[in-house]
Amino acid sequence: MDYHKFDNVFAKIGGINALHEIVDRFYDKVMADNTVNNFFKDANMDIQRGKMKAFLMMALGGPAKFTGKDMRQAHARLVTNGLADIHFDTIILHLDNALNEFGVVESTRNDVRGVIESVRADVLNK
Repeated sequence: MDYHKFDNVFAKIGGINALHEIVDRFYDKVMADNTVNNFFKDANMDIQRGKMKAFLMMALGGPAKFTGKDMRQAHARLVTNGLADIHFDTIILHLDNALNEFGVVESTRNDVRGVIESVRADVLNK
């Protein structure tokens, strides 16, 4: 995926400090949601939050380079455990709500959703 079209989104969401706060709020929402929190029951959430921050920073045009596993490999166990489109949609909703709570405008939230949508097939092993 060529993420360069999203280069200015990182700045539009407020940069590194805002990204950290948004991701933390996002995971607070995820962990409070019984429809998706079971996928994270064995995860070290500090590490998980760090991975998401690094991925979004890279994908939205920030200074970090994501060096984690590819999306298929990273989510294969979750797909085996039932991860499906409905869960992916819920994750997008929680991220969008977190962005909205931090005052990120709709057009920028659309760009962020576009980044997340761009990995749907790989995350869900389609």
